[in-house]
Amino acid sequence: MKYYIAVIFSLLLGKFATAQDWPGIGRYEKQNAALSEPVKDETRVVYMGDSITDFWINNDGDFFKNNNYIDRGISGQTTGQMLIRFRPDVINLKPKVVVILAGINDIAENNGPSKLEDVMGNLASMAELARANKIKVVMASVLPAAAFPWKQSIDPKPKVKALNDMIKAYAEKNKFIYLDYFTTMVDENQGLPKAIADDGVHPNLAGYKIMEPLAQAAIAKALKSKQ
Repeated sequence: MKYYIAVIFSLLLGKFATAQDWPGIGRYEKQNAALSEPVKDETRVVYMGDSITDFWINNDGDFFKNNNYIDRGISGQTTGQMLIRFRPDVINLKPKVVVILAGINDIAENNGPSKLEDVMGNLASMAELARANKIKVVMASVLPAAAFPWKQSIDPKPKVKALNDMIKAYAEKNKFIYLDYFTTMVDENQGLPKAIADDGVHPNLAGYKIMEPLAQAAIAKALKSKQ
């Protein structure tokens, strides 16, 4: 329930802030300015995403602190918003690796209907911007979702599968690392089990504990790759 409330609050807050800062560039402005340049041999990793990334650090802050990971998730965001803030929140931080987890809010039509091809285009643009700046890329699958508590008229299941197929094909073609959360976390209803996601969309601590070793393995693979 707390995740659902947080999402609704974020969406309502976003409506008031839309005209001033639609992409949310101001959210991490102070943290980015305070962040020092990476030191020699530092393995800095940025997690770029929406509420699933945003809530992660609150559920398991030690995972980020102990591994030199930087959380740049903003609840409610679509891929278009993330693409706009990709430079200040990822490129300018000079990480070795970026983990991109995005797309579920596009499927939920948080900013209106969008074609999956356009969603994939935004994801591809983020990946290509990272590559152009010598940042290794991990492209994560969208997590399972059988329904949206805040948008019950939408059936996300077919679009989640279709988008994940597109992300995987693109990552393989372009030699990026594909991080498959979906296969490990999906239940018989093509959603997230309640044991690991109270509202069926946002992981709880148990859900993040499943994601963490998968993410770390993908990061390790990216660091060894010749992207």
